[in-house]
Amino acid sequence: MNYHQYHPIDVVNGPGTRCTLFVSGCVHQCRGCYNQSTWSLHSGHLFTQEFEDQIIADLNDTRIKKRGLSLSGGDPLHPANVSAVLKLVQRVRAECEGKDIWLWTGYVLADLSAEQKQVVDLIDVLVDGKFEKDLADPELEWRGSANQVIHRFTSL
Repeated sequence: MNYHQYHPIDVVNGPGTRCTLFVSGCVHQCRGCYNQSTWSLHSGHLFTQEFEDQIIADLNDTRIKKRGLSLSGGDPLHPANVSAVLKLVQRVRAECEGKDIWLWTGYVLADLSAEQKQVVDLIDVLVDGKFEKDLADPELEWRGSANQVIHRFTSL
């Protein structure tokens, strides 16, 4: 997997102070997407074990109380990304007590593959659905267009 950007301190992509990872690769290529540079699976930087370790360390850094991890892109549930994203969310669950995980995807919850559902089973919030330029609304919280749905799986 490649990642395009990483923000160890972010207050925009989900509630509270978070770590946010923008992965590379998106098959949806939505008209009006603000992050087109993430569409290619080969853009950005290689996601290494050392980088994964850094994300875990950043989430556990006691100098700044972080609420959790946000995964966006590109698309974290792109088939080429699922195994690396699954490994990362499993580590967050095992090593980062009390942190929530938010994930944005162009896929729709009802249509996810078995592998994609393994990731979703470990997260707290899923924002699903393609960005639809004709349904765009800057007043929406945590999503770009009215067709996108926020699924809250836990109370975190």
